Amino acid sequence: MAGSRERQRSFLPPGQSMRPPPAEERHRELALADTADPRACHTGIAWVRETLTEWQLLDHSQDALLIAAELLSNAVRHGGGIHTLGLTRHDERLRISVTDPSPVPPRLREHRPDSIGGHGIFLVDRLAHDWGCRPHHRGKTVWADLALLPATARSGDGEHP
Repeated sequence: MAGSRERQRSFLPPGQSMRPPPAEERHRELALADTADPRACHTGIAWVRETLTEWQLLDHSQDALLIAAELLSNAVRHGGGIHTLGLTRHDERLRISVTDPSPVPPRLREHRPDSIGGHGIFLVDRLAHDWGCRPHHRGKTVWADLALLPATARSGDGEHP
């Protein structure tokens, strides 16, 4: 499959890289085989960074990487391992999704800034435009959508609108 993508890229007209990725590249998935090894989080984060670079979405990488890290680590800690990590670009949204073998959905709890740990879903809730969970076979997929605002539309002080 990678060879066919490379072949397609070599025939693209000049300036194509400034457009959104072709339809077949708007969704990518990384299979991680239900691994509960924390090193899979590092693999997933590196894959997200690489994909965002290829899709020319580095302006959104900090929030996307943080959300991916939280969803991946939650799958390892609470979900029995990571089955898949997905990235989907649709119009002005980037969806990050993590599937794990546990059917138990994440819960947004009262945030206590002075507590050690327990900040993951709170951070996802604060950074994402929307997020949720849906059943997937015997497990679940937790997803978060980021708005793909142009750099000029976002505030310069790092805060989100």
